[in-house]
Amino acid sequence: MKTKMLLGILALAAAGAHAQSANMGSAPNPAATPRVDQREANQERRIQQGVNSGQLTQREAQRLENQQGRIDRAEDKAKADGKVTARERAHLGNMQDRASHDIAREKHDRQRDMNHDGRKDRQHADRGNTERQQGKRH
Repeated sequence: MKTKMLLGILALAAAGAHAQSANMGSAPNPAATPRVDQREANQERRIQQGVNSGQLTQREAQRLENQQGRIDRAEDKAKADGKVTARERAHLGNMQDRASHDIAREKHDRQRDMNHDGRKDRQHADRGNTERQQGKRH
């Protein structure tokens, strides 16, 4: 009789544990921010690609990385209470929109660091001398 009772208790405990784990898998985590995380990864990749190609100078890249850090801290702050509200998600989205715009602007502003020495390359350093020399010839 004790064995039957013990088996019954174990069966109920196992069923309860199974039901609890099934509920955990189906209920969304209110603090999850998969879109924010995906956009953050994409923006980090864009910054790194800009550095590798020379489209971003080290100073520009550092400024953009700092901006990503601020977004990450804002995300941590939003998750701190265990739930990210719609307003917090909108704020994070706005921050990421701005960061995306800033990345695009910096990558296409014609400042280059093609030799990766940490300084901007001078694209037309000789142009001024050439124009002055041509002016003297006329």
